[in-house]
Amino acid sequence: MNPSKISCHTEYDVMESVVLCKPQFMRIHHVINETQRRYHKENINVETAIAQHTAFMNVLKENGIEVHHLPPKKEFPEQVFTRDIGFTIGDTIFISAMSMPVRQGEEQILKDWLKNHDISYIDLTEDQTEGGDVIIHQKTVYIGISERTTEHAIEHIQAGIPDYTIIPIPIKQEILHLDCIFNILSPTEALIHKAGMEEAEYELLKSHFDLIEVSEEEQFAMGANVLSIGHKKVISLPQNKGVNGELKKRGYDVIEVDFSEIIKSGGSFRCCTMPLSRKSEA
Repeated sequence: MNPSKISCHTEYDVMESVVLCKPQFMRIHHVINETQRRYHKENINVETAIAQHTAFMNVLKENGIEVHHLPPKKEFPEQVFTRDIGFTIGDTIFISAMSMPVRQGEEQILKDWLKNHDISYIDLTEDQTEGGDVIIHQKTVYIGISERTTEHAIEHIQAGIPDYTIIPIPIKQEILHLDCIFNILSPTEALIHKAGMEEAEYELLKSHFDLIEVSEEEQFAMGANVLSIGHKKVISLPQNKGVNGELKKRGYDVIEVDFSEIIKSGGSFRCCTMPLSRKSEA
């Protein structure tokens, strides 16, 4: 990975490189979200999760995306969700401060990988922050205020990107991250689950985007947590027929990938990717 190529300015520009982690030791060890609560007893079939993750990785590679891998460690059962441990805004990488004890320590593995590739980063060690709450849109960054990302953390992120405008979006307590209810698809369109936030925040986003509503059922099945890879291509779960149908009507190329085992732990395609580089289609 060339450090000079670190560059992410949107959620929908052409994906060039991304960091993944194989779900080799994935399991629901301590319940840390509502989705895990439902699936805790049956837990994760690791063989199935690995097969689904591999299929997802192959789709990325088939679309010309450079895929990098963090080494999976047995002590980190949530490590597949690489988005949360770090995020790229412009040419700056931030390392999160994970709030849940079961995930604390994952950050060091990403730091080691970045150091080995001579890639610099800003370490957000003072306040808990997770990348699933961070959504970028050119010079605007929407940050979910949740149980995992504090308002005070925004000050430290803002210090690292002084030329950006940060808009805090408080989300309902039962929602894991902002990207579980809001996801920008293009300069003008975004997915949203209205019930996951207050009316004021919904109206604010509505003033900036043509919002595509995600139903309660499909929100629980991670319908908003699609991954845009450029050229209006979106990776989505096949069971979220409402979201997929609406995207297709709007001219999106929906690539359906079965991720049903991995979403049992509360995350989907966006959660499982940490983009390092996207390039503008222009």
